[in-house]
Amino acid sequence: MDDKNVGDPVPQAIRKGPAMKKRMLGNLEVSELGFGAMGFDYFYGPKPDRDEAIRVIRAAFERGVTFFDTAEAYGPWTNEELVGKALAPMRNEVVIATKFGWNIDQETGERGPGLDSRPRQINTVVEGMLKRLDVETIDLLYQHRVDPEVPIEDVAGTVKTLIDEGKVRHFGLSEAAVGTIRRAHAVQPVTAVQSEYSVWTRDPEPKVLPLCEELSIGFVPWGPLGQGFLTGKIDASTKFDESDRRTIYPRFAEGARRANMAVVDVLREIANDKGSTPAQVALAWLLAQKPFIVPIPGMRRVERLDENLGAGAVELTPDDLEKIEAIASDIPIHGDRLPREMLELSYR
Repeated sequence: MDDKNVGDPVPQAIRKGPAMKKRMLGNLEVSELGFGAMGFDYFYGPKPDRDEAIRVIRAAFERGVTFFDTAEAYGPWTNEELVGKALAPMRNEVVIATKFGWNIDQETGERGPGLDSRPRQINTVVEGMLKRLDVETIDLLYQHRVDPEVPIEDVAGTVKTLIDEGKVRHFGLSEAAVGTIRRAHAVQPVTAVQSEYSVWTRDPEPKVLPLCEELSIGFVPWGPLGQGFLTGKIDASTKFDESDRRTIYPRFAEGARRANMAVVDVLREIANDKGSTPAQVALAWLLAQKPFIVPIPGMRRVERLDENLGAGAVELTPDDLEKIEAIASDIPIHGDRLPREMLELSYR
């Protein structure tokens, strides 16, 4: 598949996906499982072939996925361009989410230090996003990380104006603290909050999830499979490519991986009983937590896509959930979920 043909009509065979359960992020309807596109351009080592990436994204739509997640920072820019090209033929049938907030030069694409959510920067970034995604309106626009130098009221107000102008439909926050979410929501209703959440990363549970429920805000877990660890396909002996960012994540140090296999063992035990896989159980566990949760696993191959989407058919009983909770809650997780400099940017 050549990029020059991306704008051609979609073959009838993939014009519409099969029925998939829907969920609501605020008042935005999406498929119960979304698609995180980050891995095509960032984080997991060498980039896959672009034609293959387009094929996988379109295969997700063919299978009923309608919610696709990207960001300005992935590349920068190349991921938004990829998602825009892949979804151009079915644009009116999908929801595309992207994110702003990093200090990225809007002329060169070079990434500088720190964050930048100044209103002028947001407006400039959105113009670039519209071109890269080849859309007239961004369905869901997140602030990628909270910028302590810019009042969240100014950020929310800027996005509110963009919504009034028809350039954006919905506003979201990523890795934000409850106080920040409340303040933003008072200016412009927040449709979704995105933070890391999985069986081995439970940070949103005490405060963020209850607030989302209170304010009718959707919650989008990134890293729902623990950056691949919860699939059971990674262990202490796994060797990562030197360009894979997991090499600098404390939780992926060899010793931490060895200790953390206990979490995967729990998922594997349930999976064996269900005739499923650890990845499917991990995603089914998230879906069972709250009806407003929509995980966005990353999938770079059709085989992984099919495996992950099979999670929707895995029914975890109350006994299954109690068993996972009882065992997993007693397992100490070794290693921080993010490098220190990234942790400092979270929950502000």
